[in-house]
Amino acid sequence: MTDNDAPQNANIAGTNNGSDQARMIAEALPFMQRYDGRTIVVKYGGHAMGDPALSKAFARDIALLKQSGVNPVVVHGGGPQIGTMLDKLGIESEFRGGLRVTDRNTVEVVEMVLAGSINKDIVQTINAEGGRAIGLCGKDGNMVFARKLERRVTDPDSNIEKVVDLGFVGEPVEVNRQVIDVVAASALVPVIAPVAPGRDGETYNINADTFAGAIASALSAVRLLFLTDVDGVLDRDGKLIKELTVSQARALIADGTISGGMIPKVETCISAAEQSVEGVVILNGRTAHAVLLELFTDQGAGTMIKP
Repeated sequence: MTDNDAPQNANIAGTNNGSDQARMIAEALPFMQRYDGRTIVVKYGGHAMGDPALSKAFARDIALLKQSGVNPVVVHGGGPQIGTMLDKLGIESEFRGGLRVTDRNTVEVVEMVLAGSINKDIVQTINAEGGRAIGLCGKDGNMVFARKLERRVTDPDSNIEKVVDLGFVGEPVEVNRQVIDVVAASALVPVIAPVAPGRDGETYNINADTFAGAIASALSAVRLLFLTDVDGVLDRDGKLIKELTVSQARALIADGTISGGMIPKVETCISAAEQSVEGVVILNGRTAHAVLLELFTDQGAGTMIKP
């Protein structure tokens, strides 16, 4: 760590008291040693991405992780930004079964926004906070191959299940970790957009949560962190559940405790935990320095799902 990095990293402690800073560093040291040389995949999105102060705090966390000997890999989304650009270009979104259809015009905009403006904004912010980030997408070095996603929905009127054609929406089927390994072995932080080619030569837009799960599994990451707009998984009384096993998470889905948009996120966590990811965490990206609080403190910052 350089002298120029020291003042901004000291600010992470959130205090000017020397003894408090020393205590916090001492408490964090065992956790830093635990993750030394290990890979942490962070899915970044939601309100944190659109808030300049939170974006800066996130970038500082990622820079500090790299400086501490951890290998962070960032996967990002960008749904709201894509919607804004489609509106500006006068491209109307079609929805089938409540899901956005990605036609050829739309997938071109998706790639432009995800692998272009959003990706480079994140890279620039991390670099400004003392890190050295590089922007990538699934196309780079054939990192990820995708196939067309088939989604089945049930018609509420007829109760008949049917396949919905979502256009160029895909799911990852192959991950080549070579490019990420080369980048991670250097001083660089990979920042990856969830766009990938198919073996059919088409370009596919992939859900960022699903993409992050595939990357984390391929890398055998020690942690996969999902930065969301909620504190984590809540019980029926609205209290945060700190830790769940895969079987417990499935039971909470079955009894309705986990519902709505949290279901696919938890299912992605379960899938990653059942493969080679040691722990998957859902945490609130609206909390400044949520990544550091989760990794380097006893109490953590969200809900961890483990095998």
